[in-house]
Amino acid sequence: MIPTKQHWKIAILDMYEQVPNEGMRCIREILTSYAEKHALDMVFHEYEVRIAQEVPDLSYDIYISTGGPGSPLDSEGSEWEARYFRLMEEIRQLNKTTDDKKQVLLICHSFQLMCRYLKLGNVCRRRSPAFGVFPVHKTTAGEGEQVFNELPDPYFIVDSRNWQVIELDQEQMATTGATVLALEKERPHVPLERATMAIRFSDYCIGTQFHPEADATGMRMYLLQQEKKNQVITNYGAEKYYSMLEHLSDPDKIMLTHDEFIPAFLDNAIFKQSVSDKIEA
Repeated sequence: MIPTKQHWKIAILDMYEQVPNEGMRCIREILTSYAEKHALDMVFHEYEVRIAQEVPDLSYDIYISTGGPGSPLDSEGSEWEARYFRLMEEIRQLNKTTDDKKQVLLICHSFQLMCRYLKLGNVCRRRSPAFGVFPVHKTTAGEGEQVFNELPDPYFIVDSRNWQVIELDQEQMATTGATVLALEKERPHVPLERATMAIRFSDYCIGTQFHPEADATGMRMYLLQQEKKNQVITNYGAEKYYSMLEHLSDPDKIMLTHDEFIPAFLDNAIFKQSVSDKIEA
């Protein structure tokens, strides 16, 4: 299907607080590649949210809010966070009243912030950092999620976090219309609740605890850093560390997630809107 609309504006909400990262590079490359593949006039602008306190206006079609460092709790009450959630509320209200829907993707830190903001569960520090390449499992709702269509169960992701979302409030989930799409890998020997790894917050907003933008190049750079190597070996053992390096060369592991997840999110945003436009016409 050819989109009825050719010009698309995307806002990237940069939550990295000017900390060096591979996430922004990966997102830029995915968007550029997608636009070329589908011959779209796609522009994207970046907003430095946490330090410069920049937020976009409502003229964009798609909003991608990135991962970032630090605690998702400590920013509560800050000016940048107030501006950020004001934007999210404005998008939510606009989606209720217009046919030109705004699609939102929340990654890692942004995902944790939204879970706290909506009071969906316990956003808390993990006993030990999660860093590496791991499988995650779809829920029943995740099996029917269009953005997951090209991914197997389980599928492999890049996990990099000191925080997690657990102990979901099912009543609040139902009230807000949120649905769990994926859970942390199964660990039968660990008597701890599996963390929530993906949520569809609404028809127009999806979030992941993991990094769907991550590619093998960036992940290899991280894993080869002595600090990260020591961290993985200390928490998971040397065998797991070298297994992760091997997984980076496997096209069915994180590169499959990289190649399919955000493009599927964009398909869902762009081609769904085109179908809506044709029906209205």
